[in-house]
Amino acid sequence: MEGLGIFGATDMIGAVASIPALLSGAMSHVYYSYTEILAVVGVFYIMWKMFNFLYFCYTLIQLHVTPWLLNKTKHIQHYGEWAIVTGATAGIGKEYAEELAKHGMNILLISRSKEKLQEVSDAITKTYGVKTRFIIADFSRGQDVYPTIKEVVDDLDIGILVNNAGLFYEFPERFAKVPEDKVWEIINVNIAAAVMMAHIVLPGMVERKRGAIVNVTSATCCQPVPMMTLYAATKVIIIYVCHAAGLFIYSITKHIKIKELFITSHTFYHM
Repeated sequence: MEGLGIFGATDMIGAVASIPALLSGAMSHVYYSYTEILAVVGVFYIMWKMFNFLYFCYTLIQLHVTPWLLNKTKHIQHYGEWAIVTGATAGIGKEYAEELAKHGMNILLISRSKEKLQEVSDAITKTYGVKTRFIIADFSRGQDVYPTIKEVVDDLDIGILVNNAGLFYEFPERFAKVPEDKVWEIINVNIAAAVMMAHIVLPGMVERKRGAIVNVTSATCCQPVPMMTLYAATKVIIIYVCHAAGLFIYSITKHIKIKELFITSHTFYHM
């Protein structure tokens, strides 16, 4: 018919045979376009990782190398006369208290066992010749303990706060099966204690333009942990509070440091 092309079998076979080549060319064009985009994204990702690594190295040098190059004792005492350590009667808290006392800082110990507090307090005073005080405080009780702590702290030149007290389940457990009273105890000890202690000491640190807060945390904050749901979540909260408060304080003065410290073995509050 006029106006209609007539294709032979050879033409049809050739047209069909060219389809893979056309598709391959189109896909190659798309592939190379996406490859270029992914390459740019990859470069930015590597730069971001390098920045984080360099910042981590800078922090390590600032925290661990600089004090050794300077006089370590004077460097620590620069923050103030007194250090507060919570969960101070055993484990990491006790070691922190002794190490700070070794460098000439007076120590305010906070825990809930009067006998252990008295024992650690006497040992530190006898060994290092510094002043010690202690406060009997059961953080799991909630806000009732803080007026007494604030009354004592307001009269002292607090240079360093070590938030070390922590509470865990008796054993790993599904979140829904954790008893309600245990949920509140974990929240009160792991979150409220660290937040409130920082809230108590920060006004004095800001006024004096010096100070340091160390929050002892756990690697469980890095990702959700089954059977440790609430405990891991409390550590995430402390990290975010730490970072946010640190950024705000840094905008006021560069001489106050708020840091988190990842520790694999925790000083649990029931000790």
